[in-house]
Amino acid sequence: MANSAPKLHPDNRNVKGYHFAKLIKAEPELKAFTVTTQKGTESIDFKNPQAVFTLNKAILNAEYGVKNWKLLANSLCPPIPGRADYIHYVHDLLQSENKPLHVLDVGTGSSLIYPLIGASLYPWTFVATDTNEQSLDNAYEVLDSNPDLKARIKLRLQRQSENILEGIIRPNDQFDLIICNPPFYSSREQHWKTVVSKHEKLHKGKDLPVQNFGGLANELWCKGGEKAFITQMIYDSLRYKGQLLWCTALVADKAHLKPLIAVLEYHKVPQIEIVEMQQGQKSTRILAWRVR
Repeated sequence: MANSAPKLHPDNRNVKGYHFAKLIKAEPELKAFTVTTQKGTESIDFKNPQAVFTLNKAILNAEYGVKNWKLLANSLCPPIPGRADYIHYVHDLLQSENKPLHVLDVGTGSSLIYPLIGASLYPWTFVATDTNEQSLDNAYEVLDSNPDLKARIKLRLQRQSENILEGIIRPNDQFDLIICNPPFYSSREQHWKTVVSKHEKLHKGKDLPVQNFGGLANELWCKGGEKAFITQMIYDSLRYKGQLLWCTALVADKAHLKPLIAVLEYHKVPQIEIVEMQQGQKSTRILAWRVR
């Protein structure tokens, strides 16, 4: 088991920050949301949901060639540099395979973000899953605007919300990699308490909190939260290990690593890796395990 240094991946296209002239050229509507900071640099108001969405849409267009990206109303708006980091780091993890990877994205959301970035960076194919049919409908529309990517990205609906891999992995499937950004909270109430707490710290109780990155229920919470979701994913991966190679999941709470690793070690998986990632003030990590 090894740890990598906590830094933005050197191959990340935003490793030197945002090039606003390039982004505005790709998505002119971003100009209306651009502000000059006290340090004289360009930025946006990250408390404004529309500004956050427009910035990420511009990054996808300018840096990854993704056209007409859109989101289902109220769904999660992913920060593109952090999502790209996940793709770069798992590429490093599997580069010894020396072949185009077949990847399963669990919980892709309406953003379809990992397959869009992954297929634009590498010659990979994807199966992207979600329990929300409307999210997949939105993803289909995005793919229709990006035919080159559409040829390498397939969508599957998980009809049983309590399942992760069961009902998704078919008898003839072989996946080199699973990627997953699991729901973090254990309930709507836990999520809302966190949102309110953060808002009060920033705004001292003024107005009602606004979620600048959004999020649907299935994207934000599940019974038992992040630790329970990844634990089930571990057991599912062992059940389907003849059809899998590497499995990975984002772990937001560092305290969850120890019990999750304990499960993996108990079942004697061949290899465990932890990749630390840092974007601004936010740190997270990838838990990766090889099943065979």
